[in-house]
Amino acid sequence: MSDSPLPRTSAAAAGSAAALHGPILDWYAANARTLPWREPDAGAWAVMVSEFMLQQTPVARVLPAYEVWMRRWPKPGDLAAEAPGEAVRAWDRLGYPRRALRLHAAAKAIVEEHGGVVPDDHAALLALPGVGTYTAAAIASFAYGQRHAVVDTNVRRVFARALTGAAQPTISPTAADLRLAVSALPDDEPTAARWAVATMELGALVCTARSPRCSECPISSNCAWVLAGSPPYDGPPRKGQTYEGTDRQVRGRLLAVLRAAPGPVAKSELDACWPEPIQRERALDGLVADGLVDPVADNSYRLPA
Repeated sequence: MSDSPLPRTSAAAAGSAAALHGPILDWYAANARTLPWREPDAGAWAVMVSEFMLQQTPVARVLPAYEVWMRRWPKPGDLAAEAPGEAVRAWDRLGYPRRALRLHAAAKAIVEEHGGVVPDDHAALLALPGVGTYTAAAIASFAYGQRHAVVDTNVRRVFARALTGAAQPTISPTAADLRLAVSALPDDEPTAARWAVATMELGALVCTARSPRCSECPISSNCAWVLAGSPPYDGPPRKGQTYEGTDRQVRGRLLAVLRAAPGPVAKSELDACWPEPIQRERALDGLVADGLVDPVADNSYRLPA
């Protein structure tokens, strides 16, 4: 059960958000993508795995890795019984591989503290390794139908445009974003849970960052941004993430070598994957510090055991 009920909408907030509820929920019913973690019998573990994988990674890249992961580890206990290095290996090229270690640690905690079942209590979810405010709300809402504000980048963008008239939300999430999302929640739990995923889907498919398809949007006639003439973004510059030549790329190269090997890899083989020694050593040291790589005897390295 959810820990404590969220506050109900104020009269002013309800007035602006209520007009959006029906159109967005109807749009979602007709346009939602068919995704395996949304199937009625998917279960909370499927939702949890998908939420870890989808952090900063698009659905198209997640789907094949998710399918492989769930076939191998259909329950938290299946993953918890394996070495954490196997989670890192299976993470493959999803990026940000510390998520794999955190998901493995969360699976162990679920086994040890919750009998192998993903808890339905919001506070218990928050206490799991690697589970923050967003992920706890997402699992509680999407898996258990509870009333929580699930605020990712897509949701923040929909609400910024529809309710405040801004072209884009602030670069980083703020407490005001959460308050706005809470104010827009329908009052009853089942509707609020559908609303959470529907607003996320609208932001992913229609109310996109660069080329919003306002002509296809179910709330364009009530959108504050559209009604204001779709003014351009006038905030601080938004810098895109670079990858080529960064430490992230070097870390990825090193991990790719380690994933492909059944056992420890000699340092000389790792040295061959990147020509610049200072950056390569820094990246390798970072992987060791993050627990993603273990040094072993004979100047070799392996995924964590």
